[in-house]
Amino acid sequence: MPTITKRELEDYRKMCYDRDHGRFLTPDGLRVICEGLNRNPEAIGKHILETLAQMQSKG
Repeated sequence: MPTITKRELEDYRKMCYDRDHGRFLTPDGLRVICEGLNRNPEAIGKHILETLAQMQSKG
């Protein structure tokens, strides 16, 4: 029977927490962002960086 390490379990729990709190970007989510910003690389990058900064400031 395979086992997982404590680190793997911790990473999994963090991923579940992030998913449950809207902090998990799926391929579909990325597609929506790209289409919503007309596939403009500068606008997409700016949006991603601003969102990341907001997430980091919240903890």
